[in-house]
Amino acid sequence: MIAPYIKEMITSKSASAIRKMFEQGKILKAKYGDDKVFDFSLGNPDLDPPGEVLNAIEEIAKDKSHGCHGYMSNAGYDEARQAMADKETLEQGIKVTSDCVVMSVGAAAAINVVFKTLIDSDEEVIVPSPFFVDYRNYIKNYNGKLVEVKTTEDFSLDINNIKNALNSKTAAVLINSPNNPTGRIYSEEDIKNLCAALNEFGNKSGRYPYLICDEPYRAITYDNKKVPSVFDKYDYSVIVTSFAKNLSIPGERIGYICVNPNCPEKADFIGGCTFATRVLGYVNAPGFMQKVVAKSWNAKCDYSAYAKRRDLLKDVLDNAGLKYADPEGAFYVFCKVPESYGDDDAAFVEVLEKNLILCPGGAGFGMKGWFRICYCVDEKSIINSRDAFYKAAHTVKGE
Repeated sequence: MIAPYIKEMITSKSASAIRKMFEQGKILKAKYGDDKVFDFSLGNPDLDPPGEVLNAIEEIAKDKSHGCHGYMSNAGYDEARQAMADKETLEQGIKVTSDCVVMSVGAAAAINVVFKTLIDSDEEVIVPSPFFVDYRNYIKNYNGKLVEVKTTEDFSLDINNIKNALNSKTAAVLINSPNNPTGRIYSEEDIKNLCAALNEFGNKSGRYPYLICDEPYRAITYDNKKVPSVFDKYDYSVIVTSFAKNLSIPGERIGYICVNPNCPEKADFIGGCTFATRVLGYVNAPGFMQKVVAKSWNAKCDYSAYAKRRDLLKDVLDNAGLKYADPEGAFYVFCKVPESYGDDDAAFVEVLEKNLILCPGGAGFGMKGWFRICYCVDEKSIINSRDAFYKAAHTVKGE
């Protein structure tokens, strides 16, 4: 018999809504034509990988040396771990060494490995809402509890809400910046105040919750915005990330975990993540792609196409009269449903679909009354959706 929880997840209307919508998009496109369906459901980067990545793939594919496809340490190739340490040294502003890194099967596996390492049954992970839809499932995998804390009106961190949620069961705080679904970048002041709050709690309680920073969109920012460092502010901090978004290789499933080199539990944490990588069945990150990113992680990327699409979409939404959070990074716009729908985003998502627009509702992200638009799509799709968005936005609930 299928486990009841899994049965509930695969049959629930809200479960895996984004993926289901993506599949629905293929059906609608076959029926109405690609140019008539506006699929903004899935964060699937459509920019080609940089030339450096493609060259690395070609070079490594030619390697026929003995054992080149064999096992390596569960934590990854030494050269890949060192390359990721070099990357984090640049981004965090402090020296990071290779023994702080475990290579992973993308960011999703990295988060699962970290949770497996940190969470005991019934322990809690504090997550500012809105948040990526699968965080709840990842935490559930280890019998943990996701504790939602509201952000401010502009989706910045509400430090008081986080402080009030901290308790003896708090294993970690998980943040995602730039945020999926809002595109918000948590400011330097936000991060400083959050780290100060965690240090204060740790000093009083003796337990320092880990600060897990999920950063697959770190490089995709606009208007000269930057994602602040954390390693210089809080010792119990961890970066989990992938190259899915910034290098446009989401299907290759390659990422890593990096713990603060100043973490007092560094050796145990890395040992735990290495063990979890094995027992969760990943064994190791894909060896081929470890070699690729070790050679090309710092490839030059041009994200101006995303910035242009963001601006085109904002014009479409302004024309429709829809309110939204102005994204500072990533490639999502988080929009408020029209007033007549209240917080019923599911009803408005149905109206959008009737107009051949596919967008997931905000409830799955922990924020009812909103919906997410992903704009890593062709510019023509954004431009041609103008009339459909206007019609949907001016459809009163119940009509």
